[in-house]
Amino acid sequence: MSKLTLTEQSPGHFTVEGSLTFASIDKQTLQSFKFLKGMDAICIDLAKVKTTDSAGLALMIEWIRLSRMGRVNLSFKNIPSQLLALAKLSGFDETEYFANHTH
Repeated sequence: MSKLTLTEQSPGHFTVEGSLTFASIDKQTLQSFKFLKGMDAICIDLAKVKTTDSAGLALMIEWIRLSRMGRVNLSFKNIPSQLLALAKLSGFDETEYFANHTH
């Protein structure tokens, strides 16, 4: 299992590194949602995600939900193909968060 880390590279730009899986997402990850507060726009780069499963998609959906509640413009870049496939299965590939990443 690869630990999940969320690092702010510059104001509003974050990198996720490690695994987005049931085994790596825990209470500490959920507490990391504080990064969504107090900003107008946030971009999350997923290029360093090694593995993912449906928990990773659930985490992304929770970030989307919280960003909408806080009126934060949230975007993702470098979404792994595993997450794109899961998003397609659940219909989330039709949302603006995934639409720019699918073919």
